[in-house]
Amino acid sequence: MAALVSVATTPAAPAQSGVVPAAGLLAYSLFALPLTMMALPVYVLVPPFYATATGLALSTIGAVLLATRLLDAVVDPLLGAWVDRARGAYLRPLLLAAPVLALGFVLLFLPPAGMQAAAATTWLATTLIAATLGYSLATIAYQAWGARLADDDAGRARVTGWREGFGLVGVILAALLSTWGAPALVALFLGTFVVAVAALALRAPKPALTAAVPNASPWRALATPLAERRFRWLLAIFVANGIAAAVPASLVLFFIADRLQLAPQSGVLLALYFLSAASSMALWTRLARRWSLHAVWLAGMLLAVAAFVWAYALGAGDFVAFAVICALSGIALGADLALPPALLARSIALSGHTGAHEGAYFGLWNFANKMNLALAAGLALPALEMLGYAPGARDPAALDALAFAYAVLPCVLKLCAAALLIAAWRGRRC
Repeated sequence: MAALVSVATTPAAPAQSGVVPAAGLLAYSLFALPLTMMALPVYVLVPPFYATATGLALSTIGAVLLATRLLDAVVDPLLGAWVDRARGAYLRPLLLAAPVLALGFVLLFLPPAGMQAAAATTWLATTLIAATLGYSLATIAYQAWGARLADDDAGRARVTGWREGFGLVGVILAALLSTWGAPALVALFLGTFVVAVAALALRAPKPALTAAVPNASPWRALATPLAERRFRWLLAIFVANGIAAAVPASLVLFFIADRLQLAPQSGVLLALYFLSAASSMALWTRLARRWSLHAVWLAGMLLAVAAFVWAYALGAGDFVAFAVICALSGIALGADLALPPALLARSIALSGHTGAHEGAYFGLWNFANKMNLALAAGLALPALEMLGYAPGARDPAALDALAFAYAVLPCVLKLCAAALLIAAWRGRRC
């Protein structure tokens, strides 16, 4: 423990040479709002939405989510290698991705009425592919852009804290508007998307152009990040931690509706969770000025386990208890969102790849993130169905299986991620 404290209090990087003004950081960060309005809510809302609106079975929805996200995930590293050829002009790929992203998202939540199962499955797959591919290209360019806006750990945490904070506002708005129906969600998304793209193009600070990246094969370009030990360790921690978050994200609405029997309050509970995360960004950013990024992220992981495991013991009507769990685990979510990208930007800088390979790093990073989400949706939902759970179930055994998968399994995975982080941190491997 003494060794951990010693590392935690040691400054991680030299002082930053320049700080992005708040107005510029606002213009950059605003784009995260519409991005997450169509990202995290898609993973949470699509399964129950399509089960209700089209009558598709959970196993079918899970299979479509798994297949389309696997395709999307495989493409991410290639998109990242392509983004690096922009030489820091990240606005170009963003503007290319914007119309694809917007059209795919709008149509995803507007399936024609009365479709048969085959047509509904095709509609889900087609619109999801368009939305996620557009999102992938935009996100990789956007994250690579942010990695160039600071050159010390406190500055990186500030950039990611602002960006993820606005992203959480998008999630909160999507969670609240989901109770009003798809038209309200789509209308607000389109409005904020246009404003955010304009702010990004006109007011956000632009990184300096860099030397041209050698015209190598995209697959070969991806070998550069993977050759770095720091990145491999950080990626392993990120994957373990991401799976721990993806499982409950796929199951939360089912847990609220069937285990807690609080479906009408689902929007409020989700909003509380994400509002707590957004409110915690200033806390995690401030802690990152004093302690190492590793120490602060570890504290967030342990807080998540301590707060979330109690959800397994909850039953019908336990609104207040689950609201407390949502608030505390939401605060822990802030650490998961703000600190890993800052650590990745740090790893890129320490590897000497600033201005050359950010796209490749973030392409692989997003590949891992999407694999987590795909496996969670594609495996957890069919597994629950095999154990006898279906939406609306009231059988105690089925509800126990749902509660175990939602609350206990993620905590075990989170502790595994924490153990990896401690090993990497103490050994200075990432």
